[in-house]
Formats: sequence, C-alpha cells, structure tokens
Amino acid sequence: MKRLTIDPSTSGLPTKDHVETKAFPEAKTTKLHPANAKEEDTNATLYFIGTATTILEWEGLRILTDPNFLHAGDHVHLGPGVSGTRQTNPAIDLEELPRIDAVLLSHYHEDHFDRLVEDKLKRELPIITTPHAKKCLEGKGEESFTHVHALDFFESIQVDVKDGEATKQRKPSIKITGMPGKHVPPGPLAVANDILKAVPPINGWMIELGYADGPEQFENGYRIYISGDTLMIDELKEIPERYKGQNIDLMLIHLGGTTIPGPNMPLLMVTMDAKQGVQLMQLINPDLTIPIHYDDYDVFLSPLSDFKKAVLEAGLSDKVVYLDRKDQFKFNVRQGDDSGSGSGSSGLLAEKLATHAV
Repeated sequence: MKRLTIDPSTSGLPTKDHVETKAFPEAKTTKLHPANAKEEDTNATLYFIGTATTILEWEGLRILTDPNFLHAGDHVHLGPGVSGTRQTNPAIDLEELPRIDAVLLSHYHEDHFDRLVEDKLKRELPIITTPHAKKCLEGKGEESFTHVHALDFFESIQVDVKDGEATKQRKPSIKITGMPGKHVPPGPLAVANDILKAVPPINGWMIELGYADGPEQFENGYRIYISGDTLMIDELKEIPERYKGQNIDLMLIHLGGTTIPGPNMPLLMVTMDAKQGVQLMQLINPDLTIPIHYDDYDVFLSPLSDFKKAVLEAGLSDKVVYLDRKDQFKFNVRQGDDSGSGSGSSGLLAEKLATHAV
C-alpha cells in the first residue's frame, strides 16, 4: 500500500491568490450523526460547497473533494461538442478556502476541477486521483502539479497525519481506496469512448478514518464511500463483497442524471438518476446517504426532488441526510472502545490548529 504523510501545520495557503489564511467556513445549518448526538460529541465535519465539492475535516486534516468554484452562468467543457452551464453559486469562493491539506479528485472533468481551480491551486498541494488525471496534471510543463498520487480500482494509499509530537499514542490516519466506476454505460458507446477518449475514466472512493500504531496496523473508525460520477454498473457489486462484514457509515452519492450532449438533446445519461441512486443505496447499504452533484449544471436532468420521491417510495427516508450548499454534517470517528472525543496527541493537534484559525 502506498503511504503519504501530511503535516497540516506546514500545508500553507491553498491557492496562488491567497495572501492570508482563512477560517473554516461558517455553516448555515449543522446536521449530526447520529441524529440525537450532541455536537460536542462529534469530532469530524463534512462541509458542502456545491456540485461534488466538499471539505472533510478530521483531527486537524482537511481534504477538499472535486474542487469546482465556478458561478451561475459560467460554462464548462465536458467533451467534444459537449458543454454545461452552471446554474448555482458555490457556498464559498475559491479565494475563501481555508487551509487545505490535500485534494481528492474523482476524475479530470471541468465540473470537478474547473479552469480557475487548475490555474490557481498551489502546485505542491497533494492530489489523490486517477491514473488518467495524474498524467494530465503532471503534463503541464512548468505549470505541472508536483505531488500527484494515482490510485486504480481497489488500490489504496494511507495518509498519516503528522503532529510533530513523539508519543506512543495512536496516530490519526486515513486510508483511501479507489473504487470502480464508469461514466459511460457498457456497450458500443463505451468502446467508442475508449478510442476517442471523449469522457475521462473515473474513480469512486472508500475513505476510512481511523488510527494507526504503525505500518499495516490501521484500525478504521468511520467509513465513507463516495460514488464518483458512475452509473449503476455490475462492477459496483464487488464493493459489498470486498467489504462484507465491514460497516459503511456514510455514502456520498453523485446524482443529477447528467445527460449529454445537453438539455436540448438528451441522448446519453452519464451519472446516476434517482432510480439508480436508490439501487446503489440498496446495494451498498450504508448507515446514511448524502446526495451531492444534483442541481448545479443544466445537463443535470434528474433533480433532487426525483431522488427524494424515489427514496420515500423505497422506504429509505430515515437513511438519507439532505444538505444544501453551506450546510455541514458532523459525525464521530470511533477510536477503539473510546467514544471518539479526539483525546490524546491527535486531539491536541486539532485544538492547536483550531486556535490559529487556519
């Protein structure tokens, strides 16, 4: 398994335009897991910016997913002859990002890694992504990104959080594993896309937040599955098989029923709609599901209301949490028999970083 060590105290500013550190964005609404938990009993946060863009914060580490900060009216290129127009604004602007320690990029598509993000992100910021995206990000000459880590399906990287304190206590660590996914349905169109390279390959992710005593001694405390821009395909059935007997606490599901070449000519659906979203919930069976990537572009033709209706009809309403842009979801990462209050040296790291509002 690949390894990466990140020291949040040395991450610096996330973009070339940042002149000072920004505080973690204030949420409009906070939702909790479990629903009856007290906020002080949680130790991790997921902040929803829009599209598939979130900030995951735990134990002083911040991971930014699929950064897209364009505004309503802005256009993205999605393939030969295919474009999309943004319908919404992000919860915060790119220049308002707080300190970010790493980026998790599901694929190299402008609605997940827009032109402004590509131009302005610091080149040394660690990015975990697909082999295809790694090749693109490292092939920009002097403007290449310098710390890109590629994961194929079911390949893993362990991200250790360095706190600079030599103690014997367990260290916070995140295990990230590439999950299967396909943007184009199987058949002749998939074969043509393999030749034309019109739609990029994608990953889903399994993110395991936990603690490690040393190499290969990782214990999970909270497991998050992110679907990525996949359709409902047979390869997804391998996920519950591989994680049999291992609870999946949360699923972030990319919806929208993205249809190309556009809303005026909806010929091919390339992300899950409401029906497929419910099918994935039934397949993966997470404790909770949060839908994202559902209304931000005009090529998203399956609105969130369709998913809510399908969830209700399937009797799964109590297993879904809905976030609007600028909402946050707080949860607890377990540590052994501890309830996960973030004690010990790792808790001190989070407290130290919070006091500096970075």
